[in-house]
Parts: sequence; structure tokens; C-alpha cells
Amino acid sequence: MQMTNVIINFRRHLKRRNLSKHTVKYYLNIIKLYVVWLDVALEDVTCDKVDTYIDYLLRKRMHPASINLYLTIIRVFYDYLKYEENVDLINPVKRNRRLRVPRPLPRSLRDHEVEKLFDAIKSKRDIAIFKLMVRCGLRVEEVAYLTLGAIDLKRRRILVQQGKGGKDRVVYISSDALEALKAYLRFRSHCRAKNVFLVEKGTYKGKAISVRGIQKRIEYYAKKTSIEVSCHRLRHTMATQLLNAEAEVETIQDLLGHNWITTTQRYCKVSNLKVQRDYFKAMRNVLQRSEQPSVAHLFDPG
Repeated sequence: MQMTNVIINFRRHLKRRNLSKHTVKYYLNIIKLYVVWLDVALEDVTCDKVDTYIDYLLRKRMHPASINLYLTIIRVFYDYLKYEENVDLINPVKRNRRLRVPRPLPRSLRDHEVEKLFDAIKSKRDIAIFKLMVRCGLRVEEVAYLTLGAIDLKRRRILVQQGKGGKDRVVYISSDALEALKAYLRFRSHCRAKNVFLVEKGTYKGKAISVRGIQKRIEYYAKKTSIEVSCHRLRHTMATQLLNAEAEVETIQDLLGHNWITTTQRYCKVSNLKVQRDYFKAMRNVLQRSEQPSVAHLFDPG
């Protein structure tokens, strides 16, 4: 096999599947690292060799979830070689070859922590950014790539384009998020940049703020307030608050852009005040009935 040609063809294959350029780049980088590590031909790799590669990644202290992602991508690559390049091989990465990954429940901020966080933020831009996460459930990538044309202030909604999985969805803007967004847009420099949120200082002033740039800002505020907060935890907070306000799980699923409702239902295991209220209401009834003498007891001559 001419590896250079194979990689070029694989890139074209990924693009035909309509994967984003970031995903294509990530796939190719994983395959490159794997090929460089191998000391045998691709078609000669066995399941044992894959296990050795897993051990190698574990020694590098790679997280099990990341290793599983590597294995998935490598399996896709071997399937491509077999079915698209007609290479005679047996895929050495079995479908069930995954490391066990603990799934901690999503953690959200308490109401007083949300208040404390925003009290510490003075930048109009940063307030707007994090309000869109905690009120609209936007991912950090969705905020970074948000364009002016995607915002409808009059109808208080945002069209999230090419979200996770390449899906579009509509989210709605709460009153406080709307005020924060308007305040920032009045302050924002009138440059031709399409992205909403821009770098305000330094060499890249006026350019779109990056995903990492937003993450650094939340890390700064986390340290400043001593609150364990991240961009994704703000999304968790929004979902938990809606759930506790008795919003339907299906509604929360649509707003967050989850493919599977089971993903959204994980929030129900964290802090469902409705379940708590129903439990104590039902338990009061149970205890009241147990305290009342039964009809049979009243007629018992003994």
C-alpha cells in the first residue's frame, strides 16, 4: 500500500460523509499517530497488537474515554481499507473492544453559585457569553462560532447552525440573557466580523474569540470565585434548572441538541425537585394511613 495515497483517499472519504473539517483533521491525526507507532504493516496487525497499543496509550496516562475514541477511529479506518481500498484484511479492532469508562453524573451549579459567578464578571462580553450557556444551553463551540445573522432579537431566539453532529436547532433567549446580549452588542466594535464575540485586547483584537479563549475566561472566573465551574457545567445547570421547573424532558432534549433522550434523562438522576416533592407528598399520605386505625380493629371485640 502507498500510505500517502491511502491517507489522501481516506480524507476524501471522510469529507464525502459530510464530516466537519475539524473532525476530519482529528481523524487523520489519530491515524497518523497510530501508523507511526506501528512496527508492522497495517494489514498484518492482529488483535494482540491492538491490545499492545492500548497498553501503550494507558502508559501515556490517556483517559479511557479518549482511548475508546481512538479505537473507534482506527476501526473506521480499517473498514475503509477493507471495503473501499479492497485490502485483504480482518479488522483487528473488534466492536466490543472498549475500556470501561465511569460515567459520573452531570454536576450543576446551585442558584447562589450562579449569582456569585455573575457578580464577579464585569466584562459585557463575558457576561453575554456565559448567559447564553446557562440560559440557552449553548456549547462553548456554538458560542464561539455564533454569527450575528443567527440571532433574532425581536423573536428572542437563536439559530444554532452546525451544532454537534452537524445539526441545526433553535434555542430561545431568556430576559436576562437578552439584556446581556443587547448590552454587549451596543458595546461591541462595529467591525465586519460575522462572529458575535470578538477578542477585545492584544494582537488579535477584533478577531473572533476562540473556543480556548472562552475556556480560559471561565477558568479565570472559577479561580476568582473559588467555584467549580466550566462551560459545560453551565449547560448542565440550565438543564437541571429547567427540569426542576417541571419542563418536559423532551423539551430539554430539543433545547440542548441531544441525539438521545437517555442523555437528557441523566439529569433526572442529579437534582429532580419534582421527584423530591412527589416522594414527600406520597410518604406523608403513607404515614397518615398507617397512623389511622383500621376498620377491622374498630370492630375487634378483643
